[in-house]
Amino acid sequence: MALAFAARSTALRRVCALALVLSGSHVQGQSLNAPSPTAQASASGHKYPPVDERHPLAPALKLARASRKSLDSVRDYQCVFIKRELLNGAVVTQTMEMKFREEPFSVYLKNQEPNPGREILFVYGQNDNKLLAHEGSGLKSLVGTVPLAIDAPQVRAENRHPITEIGMRKLIDKVIAQWEYEGQFGETNVQYYPDAKIGGMSCPAIECTHPQPRRQFPFHVTRLYIDAQANLPVRIENYGYPAASGQEPPLVEEFTYVKVRTNVGLANEDFSAKNPAYKF
Repeated sequence: MALAFAARSTALRRVCALALVLSGSHVQGQSLNAPSPTAQASASGHKYPPVDERHPLAPALKLARASRKSLDSVRDYQCVFIKRELLNGAVVTQTMEMKFREEPFSVYLKNQEPNPGREILFVYGQNDNKLLAHEGSGLKSLVGTVPLAIDAPQVRAENRHPITEIGMRKLIDKVIAQWEYEGQFGETNVQYYPDAKIGGMSCPAIECTHPQPRRQFPFHVTRLYIDAQANLPVRIENYGYPAASGQEPPLVEEFTYVKVRTNVGLANEDFSAKNPAYKF
């Protein structure tokens, strides 16, 4: 297993090293080959033409798809999930213990901060497809378990995305779909950082930047970090366009998965409100 991880790490570093040749490269003009409604579906299910091999995003997509492939054998995992999101004009950080299972789509979250002890449970097809929530302390904890629609106002107030979009697979799928679409246009710069780290862990990063606001570019900067050892997508950062020249781009959202342990054998009890270790 260690040798396999080392091989993947070496391969990723070699690709990043080769891709450095394209660092800072860009394609001028508005479109290389505009999206066509009759185009064949891409690997992520979207109907975009293949990205031109000359486009700076072409090698970035190869790395992203290889990382996506590494998730094919991942059935479940435990990790610490950290998200930073721009909500109501302020960046809010939440750190949670997470259990995740692909089939059926199941999520258990326990807040570390803020709201320590808060637990969230969601299993697709159960509980009327509502999430179950309860607070860990304070007066709200006396209310007990509360079923909430995934798009309920109090849920949306603390999350930019519904719980159905959580997980590394959904993360990398969104990045691939975004880059497949953006790869139809010019005005794109790509940088590679093979020595990037997250908490001391080697996580080569790919950075895609669009110099000018355009309708087809939802973010000014997107960064994808891939664990060099396991080749898993462990962080995505999205930044908006700065309000004025010379200003730092504002963070819109950042999702990070650390201390990941895959295929730990999570069972139905791990996603049950009746689990005695939980407080539902």
